[in-house]
Amino acid sequence: MSTSGWLDLGKKVVIVTGGMSGIGAQIAKTLHANNATVVVCDLNINEEAKSYASLLIKCNIANKADVDAMIRTVIDEYHQIDALVNNAGVNRPRLLVDYYKKDKQYEATEADFDFIVNVNQKGPFLCTQAAVRQMIDNGKGTIVNISSEAGTEGSAGQSIYSATKGALNSFTRSWAKELGKFGIRVVGIAPGINKRTNMNNDENYRALAYTRGWDPKKIDDDYTGSIPLGRPGEHYELADLVSYLVSDHSSYITGTIVNISGGKSR
Repeated sequence: MSTSGWLDLGKKVVIVTGGMSGIGAQIAKTLHANNATVVVCDLNINEEAKSYASLLIKCNIANKADVDAMIRTVIDEYHQIDALVNNAGVNRPRLLVDYYKKDKQYEATEADFDFIVNVNQKGPFLCTQAAVRQMIDNGKGTIVNISSEAGTEGSAGQSIYSATKGALNSFTRSWAKELGKFGIRVVGIAPGINKRTNMNNDENYRALAYTRGWDPKKIDDDYTGSIPLGRPGEHYELADLVSYLVSDHSSYITGTIVNISGGKSR
């Protein structure tokens, strides 16, 4: 299980987008347990997060004015940004065409496309651009992009989501090449199937089951059977990896996407 103190992030200010719930909350909690100063950026802010976040900022990451204001707030408060974790993401499982012809709501629309792309692709672009301006001045920094195995493997019923994660992988590799000369590392992690989060809520699971012709009640069994380790990932396992990548122990890791899927994908 996760333990605190396995590395010391005591001098690092780390922004976590989507840090109020699910994987993002666990990432923020683990960073805090390892002494980082954690800034949680989310659309929905709950004061309970003050137990693991030094600063809470309400922010729509798909809105440039919001993002720029968020970065200014962090700089005004701490005078530095050591790491940005682009965790915030959304999903709406949809078929390209509803070939089952039973429920049209699960056929992708332009609104679905815009919603997923704005959060998953535009959001990390805006946040990284704003944060990197500060990191260049400091001559160091780390960007960790939370991608998905779907970004390289593709995923039936999740083509738009997969495309945005593929774009995030390309951002990761490209930004690493651009920013390495400034001492800035850019790394991605690609989780596979994990325990349910707010993004993987019951409606999303029902939608995904429809797109694949599955029984929604058996979707967890269907997933678990495809994982060599025989179980979904735990949030703390992802959070530990992110903490390592933020730390100086990973100082020669950049421009790559680390698979963390229990052997399910490459």
